[in-house]
Amino acid sequence: MELAPKKTGLSVARLERITEHLDRNYIGPGKIAGAQVAVARRGHLAYSRSFGQMDRERGKAMTDDAIFRIYSMTKPITSVALMSLYERGHFQLNDPVSRFFPSWKGQRVWVSGSGADMKTEAAVRAPTMRDMLCHTGGLTYGAALVALGAPDEGHPVDKVYAEVGVRRGRGETLMEFMDKLGQVPLRYQPGERWMYSLSTDVCGALVERISGKRFDRYLQETIFDPLGMKDTAFNVTDDKLDRFCANYRRGADKSLQLIDDPQTSEYRKEPSFFSGGGGLTGTTEDYLKFCEMLRRGGELEGARILGPRTIELMKRNHLKDGRDLTEMAIGGFSETANEGVGFGLGFASTLDEVKNGGLGAGDFYWGGAASTIFWVDQKEDLSVVFMTQLMPSGAFNFRGQLKSIIYSSIVD
Repeated sequence: MELAPKKTGLSVARLERITEHLDRNYIGPGKIAGAQVAVARRGHLAYSRSFGQMDRERGKAMTDDAIFRIYSMTKPITSVALMSLYERGHFQLNDPVSRFFPSWKGQRVWVSGSGADMKTEAAVRAPTMRDMLCHTGGLTYGAALVALGAPDEGHPVDKVYAEVGVRRGRGETLMEFMDKLGQVPLRYQPGERWMYSLSTDVCGALVERISGKRFDRYLQETIFDPLGMKDTAFNVTDDKLDRFCANYRRGADKSLQLIDDPQTSEYRKEPSFFSGGGGLTGTTEDYLKFCEMLRRGGELEGARILGPRTIELMKRNHLKDGRDLTEMAIGGFSETANEGVGFGLGFASTLDEVKNGGLGAGDFYWGGAASTIFWVDQKEDLSVVFMTQLMPSGAFNFRGQLKSIIYSSIVD
């Protein structure tokens, strides 16, 4: 997509506030090493800029084709993949997961206590396909989110995850993961609450089981190849290594600390566990293509991935009784659990822009653990992608700041 700001109805001068904001507040002070921003409206690129460095230790400037760890921005891609099988009639949203994984039959729900004294009760209903897409099925993330900045609540169910060996390690497979997960009690009755969880990894396993194809290959054939997402994958091959960003964390003294060197990164190896919840790497250009497909109702440049009605279904709020995340979310991790925010089949959505403290009612979005974000606003014909590599996410409100600048740049 080439720059054509005059066709977008966005003020070029006002969009330059993005440059000023990031340079002054983040790149200059060294709060982040580097970043990229892409803003498209009406199918044309209005703003595209690279900032800072992709690898501070080697003094490498950020390049336009840099490859990022997108972590949980993998989730919407996985959700689209699963919904492509829904469109083929392979399942209904209220079907139980146990239809495809019998080891999930008869799951119990935690009530109180831990260890030998744990009390459980029968599930009122089984976790469904919809629950997995919505994070309402009673699953948790175990202790995995502690490493990403969430408080360690030490919940008894999370301890069972560890005891059973539920993990997304590179020596695991999706099928082994599913069998172990079926042994763990549910944290709450399915459908009654919302908790950020391993649900989208379950969606990836469901894609593999239903399609009969390895999950990564299904993504390649169904989404990446048709959309021309040539640099999105679960690993970074040697010929692309020089484009792979370093990953940093914000230390206690607020300094940047290297946590994943591209040269020694695990992402150089093909995994056995293809994490639908957070395993992909990719470029800003690739992810913008994915966003534009969503904005256009499931099609981009002749490649039809989903039907428009399916996209409409996915972006609607599916939480019980139309509640928002403030009412429904439990657990210590959810930067999105704000008033006026709902959750659909794979991403959050703004229900009330006044309550949510910003613009863009009706947009849908998500982010990744390394502070990457995207959103799509069909009403404004807008797609935005922000990439950086800073963990944990939530240290800075990049989405809110960019929304203020971008929406105030709409002049037509």
